[in-house]
Amino acid sequence: MQDGLSRRALLRSGATLAAASALPSITHAATGTGLALNPAEYRALDALALAALVRKGEVSAAEVLEVAIARAQALNPRLNCIVETLYERARQRVKAPLPDGPFTGVPFLLKDLGMMLEGTVTTGGSRFYRDAVAGYTSTVVERYQRAGLVIFGKSASPEFGGTGTTESLLFGDTHNPWNLAHSPGGSSGGSAAAVAAGILPLANATDGGGSIRIPASCCALFGLKPSRGRTPHGPRQLSSTLAVTHAVSRSVRDSAALLDATAGPEPGQTTIAPGSNGGFLDAARRAPGALRIGLLTRPVTHTPVHPECIAAVEATARLCEQLGHHVEPIELPIDPREFFTGFGAVMAAGLLDRVQSREQALGRQVTEQDLEPITWQMYQNARGNSALDLHRAHQILGRAARQVALLQDAFDLILSPTLATPPARLGELSLNQPYPSYEKAAVNVSAFTSLYNATGQPAMSLPLHWSPAGLPVGVMFAGRYGEEALLFQLAGQLEEAAPWFDRVPVLS
Repeated sequence: MQDGLSRRALLRSGATLAAASALPSITHAATGTGLALNPAEYRALDALALAALVRKGEVSAAEVLEVAIARAQALNPRLNCIVETLYERARQRVKAPLPDGPFTGVPFLLKDLGMMLEGTVTTGGSRFYRDAVAGYTSTVVERYQRAGLVIFGKSASPEFGGTGTTESLLFGDTHNPWNLAHSPGGSSGGSAAAVAAGILPLANATDGGGSIRIPASCCALFGLKPSRGRTPHGPRQLSSTLAVTHAVSRSVRDSAALLDATAGPEPGQTTIAPGSNGGFLDAARRAPGALRIGLLTRPVTHTPVHPECIAAVEATARLCEQLGHHVEPIELPIDPREFFTGFGAVMAAGLLDRVQSREQALGRQVTEQDLEPITWQMYQNARGNSALDLHRAHQILGRAARQVALLQDAFDLILSPTLATPPARLGELSLNQPYPSYEKAAVNVSAFTSLYNATGQPAMSLPLHWSPAGLPVGVMFAGRYGEEALLFQLAGQLEEAAPWFDRVPVLS
């Protein structure tokens, strides 16, 4: 996992054999590539290590890409995590010289929601957008490419990212590699399933209510939601109240290096996260001093929390204390009803914009057959909202941000479960069901995560616990606005104290 690790050193170590024992059997004869890099070696490396081998000429970008494609072809029929393949486009890209970036030659997936790559379709998981071809490339995607990443597909998302699972009428259900009957979370569940299964070491993800952290928790990955304004949204949309863009990964350092490569404003951006001293990758390599950590076990919803999620966070609190940090219980000073009234109104405005923008592009009105049942009802409800409702919603979320900021005067970080329950079974959070059965489950899945979308703070989910049934249960830390570096410092420390990289699902 170190930058200077050669393939020969990797093979001499026990890493490859350990990784191979947890992998599906995909041989060179099966892939038809005849290449030197085998799937066990590939699985045993994070993105930075793969890029280091490419830069040194020990493997080629084409070779790495073919292993990723072979794994995708072998595993995607069971997982349904990749919904648009760009294999030939990627093959053409690796034939030309790649940028000399931190991720040169590393395969990468874009989420099929909000990410534009000129000439490719971005559906947002919706039948209404099934043939929406992008006429431009998003700023953050341009930065991915400059960092050397090789985009070879799009990952699944639920319709408009509107739920904490990855199921859609357009593409079907995406399955969790740890248990195929369960959801990988959402809305970045396609990316999370692909990374957890070893198709690639990190993938693009976005987060408007928990959509990086929820699937990271469900799939035993590291997932950090950056501060509002840390990464760009343009060039067409230059800001977002709730949503941010980053990734899910197996290693902390991959996430940190990718944020180094993509952070920073673009022309016209006015919401800009404050700068940090040094890079995020440098921060991930330095242990923090003694931290004051607030332990939160009751979410903003005030709904019950599953015992496994409580067990996960309590074990993490003990680990933090063993590392020299101080942990004490806290409560949120936020009224649940007011908070979700405001959060819901902002989400409703975003849905209206998505639907009506597409109506304008198509020259026709949306019909009930264009949207999933829950989305259709949400759209009908949203049409009754006023400008005053949206203004008041922003005031509510602004007060919540102030309340949490004042709470964090006494605490460097807030520790909580990522989710109120272990990964849900497929169907429980689907947008294709009656609204009453969906509403309670939908609120619970983002019971802890949505607060930090409202406040704009950075927050991360770490894979530090598994249930007796073998399902991952993440824990979440939230930092003050703009303080991702401190989160990366603690994440690196916890990754070293309780390693998770080599614990991977077995897909037989």
